[in-house]
Formats: sequence, structure tokens, C-alpha cells
Amino acid sequence: MTVVIGFEGSANKIGIGIIRDGEVLSNPRRTYITPPGQGFMPSDTAKHHRAVILTVLQEALDEAGLKPADIDCVAYTKGPGMGAPLVTVALVARTVAQLWGKPLLGVNHCIGHIEMGRLITKANNPTVLYVSGGNTQVIAYSERRYRIFGETIDIAVGNCLDRFARVIKISNDPSPGYNIEQMAKKGSQYVELPYTVKGMDVSFSGILSYIEDAAHKMLSSGQCTAEDLCFSLQETVFSMLVEITERAMAHCGSQEVLIVGGVGCNLRLQEMMGVMCEERGAKLFATDERFCIDNGAMIAQAGWEMFRSGHVTELEDSWITQRYRTDEVEVTWRD
Repeated sequence: MTVVIGFEGSANKIGIGIIRDGEVLSNPRRTYITPPGQGFMPSDTAKHHRAVILTVLQEALDEAGLKPADIDCVAYTKGPGMGAPLVTVALVARTVAQLWGKPLLGVNHCIGHIEMGRLITKANNPTVLYVSGGNTQVIAYSERRYRIFGETIDIAVGNCLDRFARVIKISNDPSPGYNIEQMAKKGSQYVELPYTVKGMDVSFSGILSYIEDAAHKMLSSGQCTAEDLCFSLQETVFSMLVEITERAMAHCGSQEVLIVGGVGCNLRLQEMMGVMCEERGAKLFATDERFCIDNGAMIAQAGWEMFRSGHVTELEDSWITQRYRTDEVEVTWRD
């Protein structure tokens, strides 16, 4: 049996997970939370990760009931992500691999999400909607690559939601997106916002600029509530995502959709995607916050697949790549 430990720290989550042949043995995680109205800076995020990473590592081993000798491979997030946090985690993973005398493996963060989603949901060959704070892509597997059919041409959907949360001073605990989702449930008035789909791609920066500008005027004049704006923003951006996912499904002849990434645990997005799938006679696969939000187990799972198919990363090649495309990786573990 192959046991892989995975280190994830590409943004404000630091997670370490252990996978043994498709079984999640442990998956502890910490989140760096900033005050309302503030984002997280790379240097401060890296400082947070440095402060807690060894505690999280000990937790992962204790929870799994394993010793370093039981681990077969050490996987870490190579990218994409924020530079300083990525470097922090890569340094620890490299050190651990050398101390324990284990092979090292750099993993693409996006592929970690996909492989974790496939493991947990048992989706066979889905069209993947990958939505997070830093990424928005529609992906399908073909000929040993995860092909990107459509993506954001500016900011990610999660970044759009997070930055709107800052404008109206929504709490970052547990996450801005979660708090927007709860407020949106109380919204009743739909405020029309720009809807920007360009073929298979989407754009969120114009929507964000528009709602940032309109928010203070509309809220101060009593035209709508903050809850109405949260509701309207979700409905608009999620409709765009459902549209491009459906188009990719039609192109691929796919009957499965898998939603992954932090925004993927939004129940309204799952509901809207579910309606589209039902109308097409297709099936929706989605997970909860344990596996949607960045975590170490997803890096361990992708690492497990890669390690079993012969991949390892030599020490001199174990750098990080902030812009590491999903379609750059040769997927040797799928037929």
C-alpha cells in the first residue's frame, strides 16, 4: 500500500494531508484570517504558515497514527499560487523529504483539486468547473492532458467575491465567500449587473468595478440592501459559470459535471448547476468544505496518482512556479 503526505499552502490555507490508497487518513488545516475589509498579503500569509506548519504536520501524523517511516512519498504544491506562501511550504516539504529519506513530488494545485474531486465523488470522466480565489477554469480530460476549454480573462470568481466583501466590510471569518452566501439567502431584490461571457471565457473585473461603484450609492440612498447586492452578484456570476460549463459539456458530449475549488462548496452554485444538469439528463458531482477548500489531502491524492505512475521531482528541480498551468502537466495516470 502506498502512503503519500501532501503539503498545501498556495494561499491563506495551510494544510497537510495523508492518503493511503484512496483513503484519507488525516487532513488538518489552518486558515490565515484578516480583519474585515482587508485582504491577505503574501508576506503576512507566509509568516502565518511558518508559525503553524510544524504543528499541523504533527497533527497529520498523529491523526493518521503513522510515523515518518510509514510514508512513501512527500508531495507539495508547486503552483499556481502566491509566491511567499508557496516557497514557505516547499522549503518545509523539501526538508522533511531529506530528513525522512523519502522521494519528493511537486504537484499542480489545480490537478490536486480535480483528483481529490474524482476520488471523493467517484465521477468517471467529468467536465470540471474549477472555481477558487485565484482560479476560474472549465476543464476536460483528453489525451493525457487536462484541457482548459474556458477561463477567466482577468480575475478569478473567488477574488471577485472576496473583493466585494471588502467593499461592504463583510467578515473574513470563516471566509468572505461563505458570508456572502449566507447574506445572499436574505436578499430578495435583483440588481442588474454586467454579464460578461466571451465565447468560452468569462470576465469578472467589470462586474466588480460596477458593483463597487454602485454599492455605496445604492446602500446610502436605500435603493437596496447589502443582502440584495450579495444575492445579485452571486446570481450573475454563477449564471455565467453555468453557461460556459454547459457549452463545454455540449462540445465534449459529457454527461457529468464536477465542481472543485473553494467557491465550489457554495450551495447556490451547486443548485444552479444541478438544474442545468437535470435539464440535460446529466449528473452533478460536488463536495463539501472539507475537500473543496484548499487542503493537504488533495495534494497527497494527486501525488499518490503521480508517484504510482513513476513521477518524482529531483531536489534541484523542486522549485515553485506561481503561474503553473493546469494543461502543462502530462497526465500519465489516466488511460
